[in-house]
Amino acid sequence: MTQSEVYLPDEMATLALGAHIAHQFSTGGIIKLQGDLGAGKTTFVRGLLRELGYEGTVKSPTYTLVEPYHLINQTIYHFDLYRLADPEELEYMGIRDYLDKDALCILEWPDKGGVYIPKANLQITIQQHLAGRVAYLEYN
Repeated sequence: MTQSEVYLPDEMATLALGAHIAHQFSTGGIIKLQGDLGAGKTTFVRGLLRELGYEGTVKSPTYTLVEPYHLINQTIYHFDLYRLADPEELEYMGIRDYLDKDALCILEWPDKGGVYIPKANLQITIQQHLAGRVAYLEYN
């Protein structure tokens, strides 16, 4: 396990962190994003997707639970489990199909998924710090 932390003074730094990490997961994986509402989780995802060539709108899938992005060489699923009432709902929506080995799955609020969410390749926790934020990265 490798741990590091990155100070994010503004939105541009959060986008840059996403872009920096994007190519580390070109063959798929699982990234868990944790942090309070408004911490910058979706901004991180936006930076990652832009780096990989996605030009459309990137929004948090709070109401749909998952937003798929089909890129030329990769499929990315962006989950937001904030509104999940019961982890078992993930089984009903076919979570196992999304957790394909070749897809990159990025999960906001992963703890709400309980036992249905496997171990992450990277866990990022974003917290308020001074005038900006700090991202704590933990690679497994």
